Amino acid sequence: METRKVQVTGGSTYTVSLPKDWATENDVSAGSVVEFHAEGDSLLLTPKRDEDRVEGTLDVSGLEGDQLTRAVMTMYVSGFDIITLETPRVSAQQRRTIRQATQGLVGLEVIEETSDRVVLQDLLDSAELSIHNAITRMRLVSVTMLSDAIEALVENDDELAHDVKERDDDVDRLWYMISRVFRTVLRDPTAASDIGLDRETCFDYQSSARQLERIADHAAKIADLALEIGPIEGDIADGLYDLREAAIDVPETAMDALLEDEAEEATRLANDARASIRPIDDRAREVDELIRGMSSETAQVLGLVVDSLSRTADYGGNIAESALQKAAPHP
Repeated sequence: METRKVQVTGGSTYTVSLPKDWATENDVSAGSVVEFHAEGDSLLLTPKRDEDRVEGTLDVSGLEGDQLTRAVMTMYVSGFDIITLETPRVSAQQRRTIRQATQGLVGLEVIEETSDRVVLQDLLDSAELSIHNAITRMRLVSVTMLSDAIEALVENDDELAHDVKERDDDVDRLWYMISRVFRTVLRDPTAASDIGLDRETCFDYQSSARQLERIADHAAKIADLALEIGPIEGDIADGLYDLREAAIDVPETAMDALLEDEAEEATRLANDARASIRPIDDRAREVDELIRGMSSETAQVLGLVVDSLSRTADYGGNIAESALQKAAPHP
């Protein structure tokens, strides 16, 4: 860390010198333009870049299937606006995988294809993306998925189960978008100004979005399990419905807290969400006792369902923790 003494020039202008090593490394010299970004009592300084688009190149030789899909997603989340995927010869299977991967990422499109490369570009400006809207949409889709997954299980509705699984792609798409914007904000203070949120809030939203993505994954898991067994009746069905409502209420209340601007109300809601987790654990044990009398195969499946509902409440508790941190006084 270096320190500089603030001086006054011209009677009213505050000036401070820049560290020479930093200026040299960032091509800042006499006549260069720098940008200042105010965040509370902090002032961030960055060189003004002529090129707004961040380009990245990745050698995908030998990558197929999930590995290639993951490579595309990693480059996207890392914040590259233009992604060039290179290999001596792009196979037909690689092209199909790349196209499928781009369909699962908001704003990313194939803009160029040759025999040895595929170029992707993010066509959306960060200022056009709203983390607030994205996480609100994630909340709606993930909890609705969980509710419908239990409905499909109890009612033996295979069509609804398949629909739940398909909706998981929508949640994943929003999760990757939020992660991309978050990493962009960390790297570029200008991006935080563009989206109208400070970096701490972006962190809280990204952390909570991760919990919603996990809830959606468990909903998809329950939907898979619903395809394996028949309808559920009686006390067990009632127990699953009760447990579902209690489990969903935790992330719902926690998200209300996260999105609440008034600190005192946000703290109250977050604490309510956290306090409701222990009774859910007790209820889950009661349902586990009920399913022990069923066949071993059915009992095993329903045990996994109960576990997913309990984990949903825990994920809601994690969101509540983020809400408490967001509402807490800042130093």
